[in-house]
Amino acid sequence: MTFTTDQKSLLAAKLDPSNVKPPQQFGPKGDYLEGWHVIAEANRIFGFDGWSYEVVDVKCVSEAPRKIGRQQKDGWGVTYTARVKAIVSGVIREDCGAGHGYDVDAGLAHESAIKEAVTDALKRAMRTFGNPFGLALYDKTRANVGTADEAPATQQEPAPKASSAAQKRGLEDIEGDLLDCKTVQNVMACANAWKHIFERDGWAKDFIALARDKFNARKEQIKQAEASDTFPGDTNDNPAVQNMMAG
Repeated sequence: MTFTTDQKSLLAAKLDPSNVKPPQQFGPKGDYLEGWHVIAEANRIFGFDGWSYEVVDVKCVSEAPRKIGRQQKDGWGVTYTARVKAIVSGVIREDCGAGHGYDVDAGLAHESAIKEAVTDALKRAMRTFGNPFGLALYDKTRANVGTADEAPATQQEPAPKASSAAQKRGLEDIEGDLLDCKTVQNVMACANAWKHIFERDGWAKDFIALARDKFNARKEQIKQAEASDTFPGDTNDNPAVQNMMAG
C-alpha cells in the first residue's frame, strides 16, 4: 500500500513552529517535538488504524546511586536505550533512543528511563517520514519550519544590464525631460522617475553619475533664474515708481 496524495502533501508540509519546544535543563539538548504530538500527528496523517510501532529492544545501560533534589536525598540514576520499529502502510522505519530516570525509588527511576527511551526511539523513527515529525529540525537553516500561509522565499533575479548605447540615449532623453522642468520640484520628480529606470535596466555607476550631474545642473539653473527674476515694483523702470520719485 502506498501513501495517498493527501498524505504525501501533509508529509511534505512545513513543520509548524508552534509545535516546537525549546531545549530544557533536564531533557533534550536541542529544539524538539513532544512524544504525544508525534503520536497525534501520526493519527492525523495516517489514521488511527493506519500505523503502528513495535518495541524491538530495551536495555539498561547504566544504574548508579546519586543524590536527588535540593535536599540531596539518596537515590538512583538510571539510563536505558531502546530500539523501536515504526510501520506505516507497509513502510518500516527503525531507530534507537535513550532515556534517563532519577528518583529516590529505584523502581520509579527505571520506569521513567524506559518510557523516555521508548518515546525517544519512536520519535526518531517517525522523523524519517517527514517534516511534521521533526525532520525539519535537523536542518540548521530551518527552511522547512514555518506555517502554510508563509510565502516561499524567492531570490530576486538581477536586473538586466542596459548597453552603453542605450544608456547614452537615456542621457539624451534626460536632457529633453529637464527642458520641461520649470521648478526644482519638477527636477526632483523627474530624477525620481529616472531612478526607477536606472534600477530596472541596471545602469552603470558612471552613467548614473553623469545623469545626476545633469539633474543638479538643471536645479542650479532654475535657482539662479529665480534669484534674478524682476518683479513689478522692484526697479525704477516701473512708471509708478518713477512718478513717486519725481514727486
